[in-house]
Amino acid sequence: MGNRGMEELIPLVNKLQDTFSSLGQSANLDLPQIAVVGGQSAGKSSVLENFVGKDFLPRGSGIVTRRPLVLQLITSSTEFAEFLHCKGKKFIDFDEVRQEIEAETDRVTGQNKGISPVPINLRVYSPNVLNLTLVDLPGMTKVPVGDQPADIENQIKEMLFQFVTKDNCLILAVSPANSDLANSDALKIAKEVDPQGLRTIGVITKLDLMDEGTDARDILENKLLPLRRGYIGVVNRSQKDIDGKKDIHAALQAERKFFLSHPSYRHLADRMGTAFLQKALNQQLTNHIRDTLPALRSKLQSQVLSIEKEVEEYKNFRPDDPSRKTKALLQMVQQFAVDFEKRIEGSGDQIDTYELSGGAKINRIFHERFPFELVKLEGDDKSLRKEISYAIKNIHGIRTGLFTPDMAFETIVKRQIAQIKEPCQKCVDMVISELVNTVRQCTQKLAQYPMLREEMERIVTQHIRDRESRTKDQVMLLIDIELSYMNTNHEDFIGFANAQQKSSQMSSKKKAAGNQDEIMVIRKGWLTINNISIMKGGAKEYWFVLTAETLSWYKDDEEKEKKYMLPVDNLKLKDIEKSFMSSKHIFALFNTEHRNVYKDYRQLELASESQEEVDSWKASFLRAGVYPERSVAEVEDSSSDGHIHSLDPQLERQVEIVRNLVDSYLSIIHRTVRDLIPKTIMHLMVNNTKEFIHADLLAHLYSCGDQNTLMEESQEQAQHRDEMLRMYHALREGLHIIGDISTSTITTAMPPPVDDSWLQVTGMPSGRRSPMSSPTPQRRAPPGPPRPGGRSAPGPPSRPAVSPDPGPPSVPSRPNRAPPGVPR
Repeated sequence: MGNRGMEELIPLVNKLQDTFSSLGQSANLDLPQIAVVGGQSAGKSSVLENFVGKDFLPRGSGIVTRRPLVLQLITSSTEFAEFLHCKGKKFIDFDEVRQEIEAETDRVTGQNKGISPVPINLRVYSPNVLNLTLVDLPGMTKVPVGDQPADIENQIKEMLFQFVTKDNCLILAVSPANSDLANSDALKIAKEVDPQGLRTIGVITKLDLMDEGTDARDILENKLLPLRRGYIGVVNRSQKDIDGKKDIHAALQAERKFFLSHPSYRHLADRMGTAFLQKALNQQLTNHIRDTLPALRSKLQSQVLSIEKEVEEYKNFRPDDPSRKTKALLQMVQQFAVDFEKRIEGSGDQIDTYELSGGAKINRIFHERFPFELVKLEGDDKSLRKEISYAIKNIHGIRTGLFTPDMAFETIVKRQIAQIKEPCQKCVDMVISELVNTVRQCTQKLAQYPMLREEMERIVTQHIRDRESRTKDQVMLLIDIELSYMNTNHEDFIGFANAQQKSSQMSSKKKAAGNQDEIMVIRKGWLTINNISIMKGGAKEYWFVLTAETLSWYKDDEEKEKKYMLPVDNLKLKDIEKSFMSSKHIFALFNTEHRNVYKDYRQLELASESQEEVDSWKASFLRAGVYPERSVAEVEDSSSDGHIHSLDPQLERQVEIVRNLVDSYLSIIHRTVRDLIPKTIMHLMVNNTKEFIHADLLAHLYSCGDQNTLMEESQEQAQHRDEMLRMYHALREGLHIIGDISTSTITTAMPPPVDDSWLQVTGMPSGRRSPMSSPTPQRRAPPGPPRPGGRSAPGPPSRPAVSPDPGPPSVPSRPNRAPPGVPR
């Protein structure tokens, strides 16, 4: 009973494994287990069937095991099997177990030799087994059959590595005795993932099928290609025995008789065979779990801590408790209100690092997109002059005017102000779109209550839509107020006298301002020049610097190596359609006088990763005086009879005066609109929505119907809660059992190191023999030879380093110091 706690540990690991498998996750726990690896037809499945004493695994030619089989053997007074995917169903007939494995394999992989890494979990209860957990993995193959992909070998290898690379996984490397051990698929895999041999246990099958006159004594004595944990030999049923339905118990007795009667193996008989292998694996897995207990305990504790806060909410959960639903409803509404305000005001707990959202997006609309839309309304100078000229002539009618008419100024200004309505409405629409998007993001936390989430989104979105008309009406009212009265006494308005003086001094002022503007940097940043041909290097990214006079680009942001400097005079920008081959957003600069912009290129195509970045650059170019391209119809209309107003000097002077007055007054209007429109939208739309959510949302939810219906959980949430509780209890139980285990139980220590240089080499060419593989005369040794180091080995003299405790199989000996034996 001294090792009872340790015996309970394998069932505990089984329980954890089942729990996490049923949850569809491993909880990041590397649970101790034994993975069975080997080539096709190496005898892996037969070894497992011998453990159970029943035929229950699929058989056939080629690749038979096509999904990992997690086999949990549990000592019990009754004999039956259970599958994790067939909970509650007990299989008494093991032929049905085989059929279920085949059906479940075909369900995932298809019926034509496909493979899948999704495991099948099978638990076998029997009085004839020891507690043991093994993973039967597909045998390695090199030639695809059926509808298997051409890289089937790599796929199987990757699947094996998912299991055997874990430090807590012991490797049961199964190799047939009738093939060259140096080329064993299982040992090659073990060598790659466990070069020190700390986790590898060797199993040699088909000892009865070796050629006459040969044996595997050197291998089983751990002299040839030694492993630290040694080798164990087994004899499985032949294909003839299987076809003849030979009883496994009879086969085990025949196996025992084979080892006792064979002259090369009888001195190892009590350390060979399926019964000893099962006992040794039970002991080694138990020891392995003991060694990994501290790390496993630490991992379990960290997992418990990570889910404890969430589980606390579920422990006293009663689905039909009305007070719980009322409390949850209040909490959800409060949380929604807090999240919405944080997203608008900033400083939220979940800050998006990939794109602008919420308040930041609205701020960008107010200060970049809206001003950009306003500036786009400004026509070019020629168009404005033409409109002023027509207005003056139409006002004078048949008479020749001597004075500049006030009505021309008022007519042009009102026409320009009326055009502002469209950008203002567009600004409202953009803010509404972002508010609705913000509401949708905030309700993501309500996924556990789908009805509540849907109703909350509907109510708040409907409120935003109701405020839309009110806000747009107010915005239009502001524009109508500006149209109702032209305040020519405004302190910032230049007046008639200053306009006349400004027109005469325009050229000198422009020259004086040129040098000052030239040094003012408007923007810096990375852009890609998109239209450089592949022959000249293709699209490249450069560091751009935009000033009031020039656009320069450099190799990098250190601005040491200037590539080019482009004056911004006579430049305009236009949009370019995004290519289906590229994810970048593109705009272009071109010369209004149809000259090449850059070298022999008519236009300079500039690209950025996001549309927001492109829009921001466009706004910067507007500050530098580079305006968007007008439509073709406008261009043709403006150029059709532009010469009409260019012949009369007096008219030209009047046009210039009115133009200066219009520019001055419109700059006042634009400043006012850029200031008032965002304030109006914030007051009537954004702040009002926040107040509605805080004050009125709960009342609307109560008035819309039955709260019980609103607070119905989603099926996914109920399942998640059950899974979290099951995981939590499994983790707590695991910690409890681990806490009761005495880590001072008597166990066999890890065998001493062996000469594992053959494991260290990168390749094992066929036919190559280890220096240890030279034939050694096999003679019986005198009783009780002293071991090097002064310790004697009790037990049969020809079995060096046998422990009195039935520990790990075959502690290896050093070949050059092996005791002499008797001839065969």
